[in-house]
Amino acid sequence: MKRKQIQTVEIKVKMDCEGCERRVKKSVEGMKGVTQVEIEPKQSKLTVKGYVDPDRVLERVKHRTGKKAEFWPYVPYDVVPKPYAPEAYDKKAPPGYVRNVLLDPEASQLARDNSFEVKYTTAFSDENPNACTVT
Repeated sequence: MKRKQIQTVEIKVKMDCEGCERRVKKSVEGMKGVTQVEIEPKQSKLTVKGYVDPDRVLERVKHRTGKKAEFWPYVPYDVVPKPYAPEAYDKKAPPGYVRNVLLDPEASQLARDNSFEVKYTTAFSDENPNACTVT
């Protein structure tokens, strides 16, 4: 049997009170393979470490808490090639973080294009929802 690699799973889940925090923490604490659980309520962040399947951890949090949960969508702004791409900004992101546009195919196209030609043609394209208009 192949031994699983240790994983760090980061999940965004809203925690408004101590009761929510406890419920979120308890939802994964007894899970097979979990070695460490950390919560950061101010950032709405749950970090689970262990020999676990990230999808299973996410499903378990959703199922056990009844809360909306998603994989942590933010990265420090300095790891994204173009943190100023419009799709990277998210006012809910913690300070110093932006949305991970490299995981979002729609946004990453705009964030990654480096050629001047592509930049300028998409700036005025009808397919680009953030395009400029010339009147």
